[in-house]
Amino acid sequence: MSRFVAWSLDAALPIVERWKDVEGGLLPMSVEIQSTFGYIDTEVIQPVADALNLSRAEVVGFVDFYHDFRKTPPAAHQLRICLAEACQASGGNDLSQHLSQTLGALPGERSADGEIDVDAVYCLGNCGLSPAVMLDGKTYGRMTAARADSLLEGIRG
Repeated sequence: MSRFVAWSLDAALPIVERWKDVEGGLLPMSVEIQSTFGYIDTEVIQPVADALNLSRAEVVGFVDFYHDFRKTPPAAHQLRICLAEACQASGGNDLSQHLSQTLGALPGERSADGEIDVDAVYCLGNCGLSPAVMLDGKTYGRMTAARADSLLEGIRG
């Protein structure tokens, strides 16, 4: 079962309306749209631009600038692999290679089975327990290939 509401412009427009008169409303509006639907559908770009008196290009540029905003529906699970210095020094690159082989996907891609979005990040704030990954919003430290395999088995049933 998805944790997001199915995309609908009719359901998105009240969010646009709620933030249109707030100074700097583009950020909280975008966050709420993505939190509701799991992504920012291109259909809402023009209504957002109109509501905030921005150009379509400004809104697209804003959404593209922030790597956490998505323009496509997410996979069922999100896996972030930390590749910052502390994690690299503790085996993060080897872990990333293992996960890429296991999932059939490089960072920035979706797993071969379509169930997991894999992303590289450059700090999860867990440096003392590196290498670290984040799965569906929960951070795991001292990650090994075996522990990563166990985590993946847990979400795949």
